[in-house]
Amino acid sequence: MSRILLIEDNTDVRENTAEILTLENYEVITAENGKIGIQKALEHLPDIIICDIMMPELDGYGVFENLSVHPKTANIPFIYLTAKSEKRDIRKGMNLGVDDYLIKPFEEEDLLGAISCRLKKKEFLQKEFSKNILGFNAFFNEASQFLNLEDLSKNRRIIKYKNKEEIFTEGSAAHQLYFIQSGNVKTYRTTESGKEFVIALYGPGDFIGQLSLLSSSGNYAETASVMEDAEVLSIPKDDFTQLLYGNKEVSNKFFGMISNNIIELQEQLVDMAFATVRQRTAKALLELDKKGMMKDESHTGISIPREDFAGLIGTATETAIRMLTAFKNEGLIAVETNRRLVLLDKKKIRQVASNQ
Repeated sequence: MSRILLIEDNTDVRENTAEILTLENYEVITAENGKIGIQKALEHLPDIIICDIMMPELDGYGVFENLSVHPKTANIPFIYLTAKSEKRDIRKGMNLGVDDYLIKPFEEEDLLGAISCRLKKKEFLQKEFSKNILGFNAFFNEASQFLNLEDLSKNRRIIKYKNKEEIFTEGSAAHQLYFIQSGNVKTYRTTESGKEFVIALYGPGDFIGQLSLLSSSGNYAETASVMEDAEVLSIPKDDFTQLLYGNKEVSNKFFGMISNNIIELQEQLVDMAFATVRQRTAKALLELDKKGMMKDESHTGISIPREDFAGLIGTATETAIRMLTAFKNEGLIAVETNRRLVLLDKKKIRQVASNQ
């Protein structure tokens, strides 16, 4: 049962509104002024707050401003209920960030419709979607309801790539966002001398191409090449744009899903600047292990070319080989004949990565 906090100084309006909501099977908590409303909001943590604007003690604007900065109540949907219909008052409430605005006297269906919409949106924003095709499709299906775009949940396809096939190439037009369902992918740029500089390695649950879609050039900034047979979900740029710009709440949710790679890339760039080669080697090994690219009891691992590993840690191939040899001699890793790497002592490697 959803819990609603109703803050209203007019006794008749408060009691009548509470009765309407109770008959709709909502749990209703009432407060007769703003100060009491804040206290009850912090005490009961309602699923939604309906608040009058003109009240004694503390008006509705003050209630919202107080609750919006408190961690426990900042994300509770907030609806203003008021007899004031001037545009400047509505605009002030919206500028503060309230979710909706109902004018008294209101129709019962308008009140219930506004509450239902906000509760559904809250449920969507709080839901965790798994990082696989099923989870991502579920996100698209629910997001399309908020954006009223039926084709948003349909215009996607899974593409199968063989080892060494290219998903997109540096300088080509960026028309798709890609989600890796299975397999492994590397992204790299080609230097003036024709050598590949590996930017990152990606595995199941990762997105690639999002930064290129956001760039002003409209082209992919690197090449994405498959390192192991892969299944990749292709998402049209139009859908990507709608999700980012069509609705603030959906945009925040979507960006949170695709931004993990960006954060990791930022951390990698910081490491390039400040961490030692030994630390970078340890961090790269742990990251590859997290992505399932290292051999262990649950993963067969993949053969990682040493030049690709060198690109990950930002050093020459010869230096990368020396680092891996040193880790092997210390008993931290094993190197199989097929060049697959096996972590033998994760605890020690974590200590190296954190410079302990």
